[in-house]
Amino acid sequence: MNSIGNKISPLVKSIPPSGIRKFFDLVAQTEGVISLGVGEPDYVTPWHIREECFYSLERGYTMYTSNAGLPELREEIAIYLKKKLGVEYSPAREILVTVGVSEALDLAMRVLLEPDDEVLVPEPCFVSYAPGAVLAYGKAVPVPTYASDEYRLTAENLEKCITPRSKVLVLAYPNNPTGGIMSREDLEALTSLIIKHDLIVISDEIYSELTYQGEHASIASLPGMKDRTLLMNGFSKAYAMTGWRIGYVCGHPEIIAAMTKVHQYTIMCAPIMGQKAAIEALRHGETEMRRMVDDYNNRRKLILSGLRSIGLDCFEPRGAFYCFPSITSSGLNSEEFCEKLLLEEQVAVVPGNAFGSNGNGHIRCCYAASVTNLEKAIERMGNFLQRHGAK
Repeated sequence: MNSIGNKISPLVKSIPPSGIRKFFDLVAQTEGVISLGVGEPDYVTPWHIREECFYSLERGYTMYTSNAGLPELREEIAIYLKKKLGVEYSPAREILVTVGVSEALDLAMRVLLEPDDEVLVPEPCFVSYAPGAVLAYGKAVPVPTYASDEYRLTAENLEKCITPRSKVLVLAYPNNPTGGIMSREDLEALTSLIIKHDLIVISDEIYSELTYQGEHASIASLPGMKDRTLLMNGFSKAYAMTGWRIGYVCGHPEIIAAMTKVHQYTIMCAPIMGQKAAIEALRHGETEMRRMVDDYNNRRKLILSGLRSIGLDCFEPRGAFYCFPSITSSGLNSEEFCEKLLLEEQVAVVPGNAFGSNGNGHIRCCYAASVTNLEKAIERMGNFLQRHGAK
């Protein structure tokens, strides 16, 4: 028999393992680590949301839902988006409940891409976008963003990367890993280019509620953009519901119908218990969510001040819960810095190059950690920099 490895798709083999997962294998082998690496809230899901899940189980809600998700959840999502963004979506035709934004992203790539279609991916960015395009037989084209532009995507940088094969643009703001945001004016500067080249926009807005300066703006709310935008969001970050795996995607009825077709064959539906919890989050979760966001904002200020005090140059993040400081002054590259910091000071951060080559020379620090741990981590990082010497 030939090697089992020869049976694996060459396409899958061509995709490198996630830089984040590779690094956390090292973390798992080290005791006493303060982790600023995991991108999830350090809160548990608020009690009233968990209680609604328990209550739904007591009432016997253990069955499948419709493929698109519970009608009452889709109605609540439509109400939420109308209130927050001023965009109206039909619960019956323009909203699909998914297993997190991750599934929504996978579905979108599969229904939109043909072989060699190009997906424009601003970098640094979340690790799944480029592999998602490749697995759908597309090609990911990195579009650089820079600290000098506050990691906003500019029309100038976007236009340089557009070709006749360009089909999809990914926008992910507030941004993981940089914490950058895009204002309404920033987004307006892109729309003529998007329309001119007939691009579909995948707008990953999972951190929308974690915006600390101004109001979150969605490109779907701009003139001419609703029908060419797939707006994706969920409950993981704002409501501390990462493990519940409930997300949603909104868009043109024809695209949503195509995504639902794939979803019904591969997933069937998102778990009903999580959907019931999501309804409770949207109806009654605002107060707890605002309390968590205020807390993140305080931690944001703490870690930004701390990183700068130990000599690291750091752009001020205005969204999500990450800082993305430059570590070039240490003379180390991103992976060297992270590995040495973990081994010598037991502090875990993520190398910036895990988020694309444009992230090299940086590290991602997640401040969804206790104030005590943030202060200890900054102190240890300061000791590390003193030994290695800023250059």
